[in-house]
Amino acid sequence: MARIIVITSGKGGVGKTTTSAAFAMGLAEHGHRTIVVDFDVGLRNLDLIMGCERRVVYDFVNVISGEANLSQALIKDKRNPNLFILPASQTRDKEALTLEGVGKVLTELAEDFEYVVCDSPAGIERGATLAMYYADDAIVVTNPEVSSVRDSDRMIGILSSKSRRAEQNLEGIREYLLVTRYSPERVEKGEMLALEDVREILSLDLIGVIPESQAVLNASNSGVPVILDRESSAGQAYSDMVSRYLGEDLPHRFLTIEKKGLLGRLFGG
Repeated sequence: MARIIVITSGKGGVGKTTTSAAFAMGLAEHGHRTIVVDFDVGLRNLDLIMGCERRVVYDFVNVISGEANLSQALIKDKRNPNLFILPASQTRDKEALTLEGVGKVLTELAEDFEYVVCDSPAGIERGATLAMYYADDAIVVTNPEVSSVRDSDRMIGILSSKSRRAEQNLEGIREYLLVTRYSPERVEKGEMLALEDVREILSLDLIGVIPESQAVLNASNSGVPVILDRESSAGQAYSDMVSRYLGEDLPHRFLTIEKKGLLGRLFGG
């Protein structure tokens, strides 16, 4: 049976869609048949980051409304045969998503895939609550900033009380913490929260720390999940995150200021 994983946050702009694309690609690269679903109706971006925007014919809402079947809407990734994308509608209202419709689609996907990754909108709007409702696992994405961490804390409360698992008195959603845009230099200057502070506030298992990196923007603009940029610190950190999710015990990297060599100290390189 597939695991349904929601990528969520309380605040927008923290990197959920980047994370969804990288995480899904990472699972596929490990040989797992994976589908990533865009729940952000009206503001879809996942297809851009995955580089398949020109191939969208039918979408999530078309399937729910019966205008297309699931196989018509799925887009096979060009780089990995294990990975598929189900895009969101760019023209419909968020009310087009229904609890029953979403449940039916996810049930159908679970029969054909090992992992269903749900790219959730921020906050507690309809698309976000529906993405969370059916989740088995949740990755809470936060930046090391007070407002982002505070909003993430609120999402944790919703995950534990308003999910299908909570309603049916089943084992709770497995929750993980992913800290993005982390900069040891800015932490040292007091411009952002230290990792220890974020972990203390949210009290979740830390699955990854993604360093602030130009590679994330470059990858998004190119329509390539950043995890495929194996030379970048962000790509390596996402790869580590996927491995941890799959059970590997790996140390966290990129948490301290990189020491410059003699030439770097002399010439500022």
